[in-house]
Amino acid sequence: MTMDLRTITIQPLRQTFGHLARRMGADKPASRYMEGTMDLQPVENFHYRPTWDAEHDIFDPRLTRIVMKDWYALKDPRQFYYGAWVLARGRMQETAGADFDLADEQGLAAGYSAEGKQLVNKVLLPLRHVAWASNINNSFVSAYGYGIAIAQAAAYASMDQLGIAQYITRLAISFEEIDALNEAKTAWLNAPEWQGLRRWVEDQMVMQDWFELFVAQNFVLEGLLYPLVYEKFNAKLNAAYGPVVTMLTRFQREWYAENAKWVDTVLKAAAAESPENKAVLAEWVHNAKQRSIEALTPVAEIAFGADANSIMELLVGQINARAIKAGIGA
Repeated sequence: MTMDLRTITIQPLRQTFGHLARRMGADKPASRYMEGTMDLQPVENFHYRPTWDAEHDIFDPRLTRIVMKDWYALKDPRQFYYGAWVLARGRMQETAGADFDLADEQGLAAGYSAEGKQLVNKVLLPLRHVAWASNINNSFVSAYGYGIAIAQAAAYASMDQLGIAQYITRLAISFEEIDALNEAKTAWLNAPEWQGLRRWVEDQMVMQDWFELFVAQNFVLEGLLYPLVYEKFNAKLNAAYGPVVTMLTRFQREWYAENAKWVDTVLKAAAAESPENKAVLAEWVHNAKQRSIEALTPVAEIAFGADANSIMELLVGQINARAIKAGIGA
């Protein structure tokens, strides 16, 4: 008995979903990101308006001063849908975990300079509370943002910040500085040099315009804070005490570089939509920049002493350059 095996090609009747075909202009294959993002925002058949805000629908584009013809123009250049984000963060977590394991096994963290540990405790450990605030703020952006494109990316940023807070905590544990976590909390609650930053992130928690919060938290505050701590401060620690802290904060630096691309892309798309959007964004950036400079300067003074002002001026120049590149203006 002979068997004749043949290979046949079955041509699919459709390449993608109808709403994607209409958006893309033809029946073309779509990426997983497009399938999990485009046109998934509920837009009709709402049962009731929120009792706490009866003037707006539960999903309402009027919750921000920014106006977009197509909210899906605010796409994520990383192409993160849930599966892709989980895989990316899993790889970063494996790398960070290996760094901590190496530092613990070789005694690199426990043997770190006592003077260096003290400086890290003063500057870095209170920032886990800032990361928690960012988690809350990005949760608000995700909840009230319009269009799945920006809402899902904000949700991922929110969870990333929980991870950052945990990595800061793990750094203290690796340094065998458990009591320093309580001291950092006390400093966050009571020390004068931290009250400006604490007040600023708490004021952000009651912002009503979710896009303004997106600008203040993700573009301005983090655009100054992360280069200040994870670039400039890390460089100082490297020169004085070796690269252990840099190794144990790898996640934060890699995450910020990646996240900034998303933030800049969103702002560029919103600013390009209309002169009105551009003016609103420029106003928000200006206001948030003034508050962030006032809040972070005392932190910079703890880390850099007399050099704090010159370093802050450099970082402000960098954030101004990002704003100009995004089409907003300094």
